[in-house]
Amino acid sequence: MASETSGAARCSRLEQLPRRGRVLAVGYVENIRILPADRAPNFAASLVDAPAPPGGRRRPAPRVQLVWNGQRRVPGIAAGTRLRFEGMIADVDGVPTIYNPRYEILPGADEEAEQTT
Repeated sequence: MASETSGAARCSRLEQLPRRGRVLAVGYVENIRILPADRAPNFAASLVDAPAPPGGRRRPAPRVQLVWNGQRRVPGIAAGTRLRFEGMIADVDGVPTIYNPRYEILPGADEEAEQTT
């Protein structure tokens, strides 16, 4: 996916994302948004550092929004999916946003545990 020379800032936590620039990070899809059929195709996913615990979150978590223009669906991306993503980040209405990111679907924490046993 990303080479060592990509120049992307590597962030281990979403709260470390810069306001602008190229980034490389990992997160879990918390929710997705698909626009109605009468609007231009646009698929968006909101990512957080870790899935919500049972019973939900007690306080807001740092998040980033990934937006795929021209797409009604992105195969493999659903709530709970773990992604490594890279792209140019910008602040859109107070939310860090990356348009048309490069991404890689990663095994989730549960899947990794199953593979090691």
